[in-house]
Amino acid sequence: MYIDTSHLTRGGKTYTRHLLRASYRANGKVLHRTIANVSHCSAAEIEAMRLALRHKDNLEHLGTIQDAITLQQGVSFGAVWTVYHIARRVGIEKALGPTREGKLALWQVVARVLDQGSRLSAVRLAMSHAACDVLGLDAFDEDALYENLDWLAGAQASIEDRLFAQRTKTTPVRLFLYDVTSTYLEGTHNALAAFGYNRDGKKGKMQIVIGLLCDEAGHPVSIEVFPGNTHDPHTFAAQLNKVKARFGVTEITFVGDRGMIKGQQIEDLVQQGCHYITAITKPQIEKLLRTGTFQMDLFDQELAEVLADEGIRYVLRRNPVRAQEVRDTRHAKLATLQALVAKSNQYLTDHPRAKPQGAWQKLVARATTLRIADWVELTVAERAITLTVLEDAQREAAKLDGCYVLKTDLTPAQAPKEMVHDRYKDLASVEQAFRACKTAHLEMRPIFLRLEARTRAHAFVVMLAYQIIQYLAACWSPFDLTVEEGLHALATLCLVEVSPHNAPSYHCLPTPRDAIARLLHSADITLPKAFVLSGTRVSTKKKLPSERLGL
Repeated sequence: MYIDTSHLTRGGKTYTRHLLRASYRANGKVLHRTIANVSHCSAAEIEAMRLALRHKDNLEHLGTIQDAITLQQGVSFGAVWTVYHIARRVGIEKALGPTREGKLALWQVVARVLDQGSRLSAVRLAMSHAACDVLGLDAFDEDALYENLDWLAGAQASIEDRLFAQRTKTTPVRLFLYDVTSTYLEGTHNALAAFGYNRDGKKGKMQIVIGLLCDEAGHPVSIEVFPGNTHDPHTFAAQLNKVKARFGVTEITFVGDRGMIKGQQIEDLVQQGCHYITAITKPQIEKLLRTGTFQMDLFDQELAEVLADEGIRYVLRRNPVRAQEVRDTRHAKLATLQALVAKSNQYLTDHPRAKPQGAWQKLVARATTLRIADWVELTVAERAITLTVLEDAQREAAKLDGCYVLKTDLTPAQAPKEMVHDRYKDLASVEQAFRACKTAHLEMRPIFLRLEARTRAHAFVVMLAYQIIQYLAACWSPFDLTVEEGLHALATLCLVEVSPHNAPSYHCLPTPRDAIARLLHSADITLPKAFVLSGTRVSTKKKLPSERLGL
């Protein structure tokens, strides 16, 4: 007899059933019959039945197994083993190289995926995970990791080149997505820190600017850090030179938003024989409408296209969802101003000595702040303020709600209008990468660094870690969990030190529970049955402060 266990996935849910079965032979064939369905039993009861069946001939010895050996929980193994093998699979380990510096850099990437923090926290993480044994590292401390950032900054270009060459062996890359973001700093001593346009809404905070270059599938190929006061278009020339000179791509198409690829950037692309896909601003759309380049009724089509002079194409669309959002926002702003007018009139009624001109000026300023002053009129008559909606002006302001226009120099044969539209929408994958790197799983900030080279290397580590996150997200997409939750579950899979009496001890891995087994299977990760620890242990130079120890 034996316990037969199987898993069945339907509708995104996995069901497990356990049957007590027996094998027998009939007519020269091995057949099986089910004795009982024991799926209702707990996992511990199932394992107890398996153990009893395995030792059915000497059940009297089962009670002495625990007395014959000592079991002790060892370091965490499942998460670091999984992330390490994914890093190998996507080519990160090969690109970093087999040297000690390459292995230290690889641990910084793995540590960023497992548990975000400073170099000090990465050392403490290695103390609780089998990091040195899995990666083949000797002992290190936080100073070694800081010095490794210097090496990584110097080697970044060659590492990116090797990764790009690995990725394009089978499929060439000709289209690139590029966007920039900023991240604020808590301190003021970072070499790249400066005041600039803060996308995080943190007033009074210095920042750095980060440019991320991705291929058309949204996989990062290069990251670059600029001073915090660098304007978006000023970061573009470096990316163009990088793709042509370092990556050796000849047929290039850049995709960037309306704030990235402007007149000068378009000229640079055309001069170097490259193509572009970008969007134009609302004033530019209004100008083209006035000149008759295209008409408003084209926005009523699902996707319209206009071929202008000099081979420039415009792809037009109205997004009905976005249009409704803009209308709702406009109505909410109007309701806000109407409530303020009513409140001011009530105040003027209750306070006869109050001056209506002062209240009127405040309301006009508020209308300007709300950006609705073009289609509302505020007047004062007999100590009462009246708000009038200018309907013609309101319709004029609303005519382009949800409308956007894409601009490209690609011919229809090179890229149909649907492809142009889809490739521009792919910029959302860069935005998703920024969210994951800055505020979600990888948490690039706070940045515990001051030197320029180490700041650049820190951003590079985060980019490499994001490649692993992307891969795991694709593997685990059928499961109702995030990559972070999956890694936390894998971290609970620890080595077990088995110490038999009168025999040398050894380490083995317990059989993973079903949830962890599914994660490993989906990522195509095979665990070793036994693992030999080298005995290497890391330690930090810095001790925890007394307040963190609770003293």
